[in-house]
Amino acid sequence: MLFGRKKRQIVRLLVVEDEPLIAFDTEHVLTDAGYEVVATVDRVVDALNVLRSGAGVDLILVDVHLADGTGLDVARAAVEAGVPVLFVTGNCPVEATTLAAGCLAKPYQQRDLIGAIEAIDARIGGRKQKRLPSGLRLFEAPAS
Repeated sequence: MLFGRKKRQIVRLLVVEDEPLIAFDTEHVLTDAGYEVVATVDRVVDALNVLRSGAGVDLILVDVHLADGTGLDVARAAVEAGVPVLFVTGNCPVEATTLAAGCLAKPYQQRDLIGAIEAIDARIGGRKQKRLPSGLRLFEAPAS
């Protein structure tokens, strides 16, 4: 394919967010951008159940602070399962650098969320991203 879009590596997403309006908006933005949202959950235990169900998740978007625990627990399970993680949070923890592909700072623009996923997709596919979206930090994440 000379011209046109490259095939996405990331298609199926798990959204872990305990703020209902943010979760709804995120799901809407992702669906409009052509991604498949496997599930949107607000608890660590539910995220772990989806991850372990074999649902075929390509990327997990997770907030750090959740009602029943921390997104770090979700990220640790994701590393074991070989699924990349993007923390979407107002305060990116230090541990994120060893658990996640990146961290997108809240609040963010919709285009920055999509750009962050595209940047991780590019990295997985061995391509370089010319410009990173505002508020995104990429890490040398564990191999997925």
